[in-house]
Amino acid sequence: MQYQLIEDSLSLKALCEQYSKAKVLAIDTEFVRTRTLYPKLGLLQIFDGKQLALIDPIAIDDLSPFWQLLVDVNIIKVLHACSEDLEVFLTSAGCRPINLIDSQIMMSFLGHGLSMGYAAMVENFTGIELDKSESRTDWTKRPLTQKQLNYASADVEHLFHIYPKLVAQIEQAGWYEQAKQETQLLIARKFTPIDESQLYRQIKLAWRLNPKQLNTLQHLATWRYQQAKKRDLPLGFVVKEHTLMAVAQNNPQNLNAMSKLDGAEVLDIRHKGKAMLNVLRQASEDNEANYPDKIKRLDEYPGYKQIFKKMKSFIAHKAEHHQLAVENIASKKQINQFLAWQFNLNNIRGLAANAEDSSAYSVDLLTGWRKELFGKALQAFADNEFKN
Repeated sequence: MQYQLIEDSLSLKALCEQYSKAKVLAIDTEFVRTRTLYPKLGLLQIFDGKQLALIDPIAIDDLSPFWQLLVDVNIIKVLHACSEDLEVFLTSAGCRPINLIDSQIMMSFLGHGLSMGYAAMVENFTGIELDKSESRTDWTKRPLTQKQLNYASADVEHLFHIYPKLVAQIEQAGWYEQAKQETQLLIARKFTPIDESQLYRQIKLAWRLNPKQLNTLQHLATWRYQQAKKRDLPLGFVVKEHTLMAVAQNNPQNLNAMSKLDGAEVLDIRHKGKAMLNVLRQASEDNEANYPDKIKRLDEYPGYKQIFKKMKSFIAHKAEHHQLAVENIASKKQINQFLAWQFNLNNIRGLAANAEDSSAYSVDLLTGWRKELFGKALQAFADNEFKN
């Protein structure tokens, strides 16, 4: 497939004017994210069935013509496994795509599992075995090799031609609208702002801490995230998670005491010990009445294991009835989200905890296509299980 390499603003503007007339665009991104918090965009690939273009975001300062395509309601954008692409769009431009559908999600509704890779999808439809050897190369290094450019162009060439076949199959199966909704749910999650005050709840074993220790961990987790954002570093490059836990649990008063903590990384203490002591001092000034509640574990709730088994059986029955994979209907996390809402527990590890979350509107199994598919039956099941 012939492609056009776009390396200047005028060419990008002309290209996007052409693409603005398209009904469907196949899109992909290449990025690097090994030593940074945010993905570093290295290449944009786009194909409308006529012109395949590779856009160099390092050579072009203003990518706004491309971002405008993403929010054009009249153009269907199809991407495969778009979770990380969405992060690129969010962190590079704050651009939330409109009228986007994920071909991996579409494949899942056709019985191919939740995580079918692009190469496997291409082979399934065309019999072509793609060369994926360039997938982990440095896309920010210039010049890009011919092999890299060929690899990148194949990612959208096949996607564009497969998409109509996918649509035909999924419409025949009756799941097209559901796949669109599931893509929108993914987009909504990716574009939900991070609540820095709740980051401590995502740290493993935080449930072991008492309220005072949790208050300290809350301060430390917020500080670490702010440092990561400021310096564009992965969280673990600032301070390791187990170091935060050790410091929060023991509340050391000086560097010597901190250096002797079991579970704390020596390099973390050496490079960030003084900063963490300052965070501890700030945490110590908080009023005890404002400490976080102790984190409850959902599996400690009376009857949880039995009800979870019944929920899995309920979901399995619905999946079989509708000829869907169980994981399409509900993941373990979604089942637990529903159970936490039913138990009315607002401080469960890994689940958001604020006033809005007490509403059924924030429970995946009670919204969108899932509600339409089995909402009444699920509510009847819950009424029977939770009111006896």
